[in-house]
Amino acid sequence: MQFIFSYSQPHGRFVSIELKVDGPFKDGQIELQLPSWRPGRYELGNFAKNIVGFHAENEKNDSMPFKKVSKDKWLIKVAGKTLVVKYRYFASQPDAGACWIDDDQMYINPIHCCMYVPGREDEPIGVNLQIPESWKVATGLKKLKDHEFVADNFDQLADSPFIASDSLQHGSYTVRDITFNIWFQGECAPDWIKIIKDFEAFTVSQLEMMKEFPVKEFHFLVVILPHTFYHGVEHLSSTVLALGPGINMMKPALYNDFLGVASHELFHVWNVKTIRPVEMYPYNFTAENYARTGFVYEGITTYYGDLFLGRSGFFNINQLLEEYSVRLQKHMDNAGRFNYSVAESSFDTWLDGYVPGVPGRKTSIYDEGCLLAWILDFMIRSSTDSHKSLDQVMQVLYFDFAKKGKGYSETDFTEIAEMVGGRSFTDFFENYVYKAASLNSLLSEVVSLAGIYINSTPSSLAYERQLGLRVENRLGTTAVSGVYPGSPGAAGGMLKDDEIIAVNDLKIENNLNDLLDYFKEDEVQLTIFSSRKLRKVQLLKTEQTYFNKYTFAASEELTASQLYFRNKWLNK
Repeated sequence: MQFIFSYSQPHGRFVSIELKVDGPFKDGQIELQLPSWRPGRYELGNFAKNIVGFHAENEKNDSMPFKKVSKDKWLIKVAGKTLVVKYRYFASQPDAGACWIDDDQMYINPIHCCMYVPGREDEPIGVNLQIPESWKVATGLKKLKDHEFVADNFDQLADSPFIASDSLQHGSYTVRDITFNIWFQGECAPDWIKIIKDFEAFTVSQLEMMKEFPVKEFHFLVVILPHTFYHGVEHLSSTVLALGPGINMMKPALYNDFLGVASHELFHVWNVKTIRPVEMYPYNFTAENYARTGFVYEGITTYYGDLFLGRSGFFNINQLLEEYSVRLQKHMDNAGRFNYSVAESSFDTWLDGYVPGVPGRKTSIYDEGCLLAWILDFMIRSSTDSHKSLDQVMQVLYFDFAKKGKGYSETDFTEIAEMVGGRSFTDFFENYVYKAASLNSLLSEVVSLAGIYINSTPSSLAYERQLGLRVENRLGTTAVSGVYPGSPGAAGGMLKDDEIIAVNDLKIENNLNDLLDYFKEDEVQLTIFSSRKLRKVQLLKTEQTYFNKYTFAASEELTASQLYFRNKWLNK
């Protein structure tokens, strides 16, 4: 089998794709299946909606009849030795997980647009790019010659994005005889000396923990955008990172994001690309792959992505805790922690995991999963005098499961954690992983082992602190973006998307906070548009504060046991 990619009018965002499949064809027909989702985003993508101009013919250019038998499967009658299928794919999504084409590049994530023959997934597949001769190609695929590549099977093809361009910038480094490539596509001026130094450091930290790397060469494909953006998607021999604006790449804020997402995605090479839940072993590309272990494959990866930057020396303790504080704040702001467990939320990523959804319905496998990973790590360290940790849990999953070609179950993960920790974690899993719960009390208890504590301070914004409202400016209006359960705003019947236009009959002009600070009374009247109707609500302030700010902080005065615990955690 072979795929040929070409284009004629990149401004139209269409990539032309030709698939050649040699016979024989059983009963004179063949099925072609397009994946319905991509690993790394656990929801149906329905990529077939981007395909136009589907046409089938044989080696003699005779048209072959076909029909769709499902939303993304085609049944084709074949008379001849070779089937040639031609179609165009709308490549118009410039993020880390999709496809994009313009005058300067062809960026393709094959799982979006490449079909396979059910039953023939293990056959090698050629890839030919009909692009300008001067263009380079960044990809984890095996190179045969310029612009020609081969995948061992469909799974490898689907997992191997590529960027072809004349403006790719390239750097590389080597750790333990493994070459790590970094490719930039887009307007930016990378400081290669700094980037290589920092990437090498967190790569060394990851390899020290996991002992070996699953592949012989790895590629960081960095899509640089002109606007603010942050996204990363994992693959076995590569990752795609989409960041912007490119002119700020080397400034601290964006550069820290760059390092953070790169470390996160690199650890995914082990955790989910190799160490995989049994429900995804192998992937079923045609339907949902339901699993309740998102707290493992995303939560643990989120935890370690930042921790490796602390262990490698890029983050000091305070910078590391700033990253974890972001997760804590999201957890505490989300009333879903009282309604839906992280395991249930993992299962439901296939339902609404990537949109805000119903207020307070669910939690995040990234945020809650990260905090749960931290708790479990410290509980294991506490029970073993820091001789064992979550590090060893991940090692067992890699060497005893992934390398033996099998996925892990929920029970497997619990039993491994208990084996490594030398104690039962029944209460932890039953009451915090598989049951909805707020984590701040347990977190406060376990992080104190390393001389870390949680600060809680009232919000500096009166509408958050006093009324339990989150607001945002929308085209010059003040709109409610969130209402804290049980707050005065909630008691007054205020809803997301309500427009606040006045406080005590004084018009708001981007000064809601100032007006609320001005009126000191216990009761305040807001004039709002709610569902296009004008109404007034009386909100009674209480002594309780809402949307408090939560942060982790490191004590500078440590006991000997806290210093020992912290140093073992950071591998010092």
